[in-house]
Amino acid sequence: MANIINLDRVSKGYGAAGQLLTDVSLGLDDDARIGIVGLNGAGKSTLLRLLAKSEEPDSGRVTHRRDLRVASLPQTFTLAAEATVRDVVLGTAWLSEGMGAEHEWAGDAGVRAILEGLGMGYLGLDTPVGPMSGGERRRVALAALLVRESDLLILDEPTNHLDVAGVDWLAHYLLSRRGALIVVTHDRWFLDAVCTATWEVADQQVLTYEGGYAAWTLARVERQRVAAAVEARRQNLLRKEIAWLRRGPPARTSKPQFRIDAANALIADVPPVRDKVSLQRLATSRLGKQVYDLEDVTLDAGPKRILDGLTWQVGPGDRFAILGANGAGKTTLLRLLAGVTKPGGGRLVTGSTVRAAFLSQELKELPGDLRLLEAVEEVAKRVKLGDRELSAGQLAEVFGFTDKRIWTPVSDLSGGERRRLQLLRLLATEPNVLLLDEPTNDLDTDTLAALEDLLDSWPGTMIVASHDRYLVERVTDTAYGMFGDGRLVHLPGGIDEYLARTAAGAGGGGGGVTASGVPKEAASGLSAGDLRQARKDLTRLERQLAKLDERVVKINEKLAQHGSDYDKIMEFDAQLKAVQQERTEVEEAWLELAEQVPGS
Repeated sequence: MANIINLDRVSKGYGAAGQLLTDVSLGLDDDARIGIVGLNGAGKSTLLRLLAKSEEPDSGRVTHRRDLRVASLPQTFTLAAEATVRDVVLGTAWLSEGMGAEHEWAGDAGVRAILEGLGMGYLGLDTPVGPMSGGERRRVALAALLVRESDLLILDEPTNHLDVAGVDWLAHYLLSRRGALIVVTHDRWFLDAVCTATWEVADQQVLTYEGGYAAWTLARVERQRVAAAVEARRQNLLRKEIAWLRRGPPARTSKPQFRIDAANALIADVPPVRDKVSLQRLATSRLGKQVYDLEDVTLDAGPKRILDGLTWQVGPGDRFAILGANGAGKTTLLRLLAGVTKPGGGRLVTGSTVRAAFLSQELKELPGDLRLLEAVEEVAKRVKLGDRELSAGQLAEVFGFTDKRIWTPVSDLSGGERRRLQLLRLLATEPNVLLLDEPTNDLDTDTLAALEDLLDSWPGTMIVASHDRYLVERVTDTAYGMFGDGRLVHLPGGIDEYLARTAAGAGGGGGGVTASGVPKEAASGLSAGDLRQARKDLTRLERQLAKLDERVVKINEKLAQHGSDYDKIMEFDAQLKAVQQERTEVEEAWLELAEQVPGS
């Protein structure tokens, strides 16, 4: 099968940024689903522009199949202030190069279904884009691409400004869409859900891997282990992340790209992600018994009621996630806990030992006249985080700043680097309560892994408002939802329960439709009743797998105890083979059923 795009020994660089790509050769077939990962500034967006032919290489050649239709969502673009949603989505007010205004199926109803899925159902088609926020304009531009047929869809950070339900909807939409896809995003759950291959941009090269984020993480660890090319600390960090990947359902994906046995062998000696008992004990010693007590609290944001008679308690060592659509009030709640705003009614009691650090979505003013290391040392020269004591330079290294980079003037840092520095300075104050509002914005996947590793051993109370599903499931233990009705709803089922409630109409977001505007249940091919039964069967199979794993452990223990008894060894070996065979059959049944269930 001929490729739709070929890159032949392509090189590209920029004056101040230096050389980004050197002699890169790649091919893209017509049904590829590629996720692109790499550090901030490695050249991911540059690679996208070269693939779209919106930018020419310094050397080498980029060729497209004849009549190839490419739809591209760049990081930055301009929409005419006088244009309406209808002009942008259905007209020609904003289009990628090579895309015409033709679209066979997209009537008003189809466009509204897409806008609803992207969390923009409140917009009318005649709404002007001029007064919109940057996030709203970006989602309207994304809708303009989704509404059209294309042979290749190129998306640069499409999940920015989408809530959890919007990200879930977009993933299902793209899975049902025909054609090739290339996406750059820091959302690791999205990469795993949508992509079947991963390209890593590093050291001016593009390395290719089969599978999504989980498979790429495992392959990279194995590659580093065999080549012994990377220091042990970085390798252990990646291995620990794979240990986290095992915490969910078997294989965490309906299309696993690696052998589970290989993963087990790699991480057999890796401890649990968090020692909850020890962290709880340390948190209590630092915070006492009281952190936040809210009694019958009401809170308004302008004319909108955010909290209506909320009674809620936050204790030492609690790790809470706050989920909700854009505008539901997550930031307002965090500002209340941080003491930035006061409740309109009721009572908020903050513990006397609380030292809260609030990471807002805005890039606060940083000391541009200082160098990076000086900006950290301005806060603290040594930082104690749990049982680890780090110098300012070591803490900067954790956040991806190399020896050379720590002497860069703050004024010369990129947006992602400034975000990292903001978080770094926040942790340097040694808080015992962290209030994090979208902490993953502008961070690359390696920095996110390092941040999560740091938070794993952080003994304190943490409340995170984030649309990053991977981060939420990794660093928090309990989820609460805000559905715009003044309540804070406990969600024992986590993000899956939040999405189910949202789809059922418990709150905004419109996460319950697919590309064609039909309910997700219908798109799965199952009736609502069959879908509920399938989800129950998945849970049953997961419990069965856990029990079989326990039996394997016990049989191995018996084999070790009777190492000199030949008859016993033969008996237990037969039992072990039978259990392993049963486990394989149950796992295959789980994978087959997971193919039919959206979001499994």
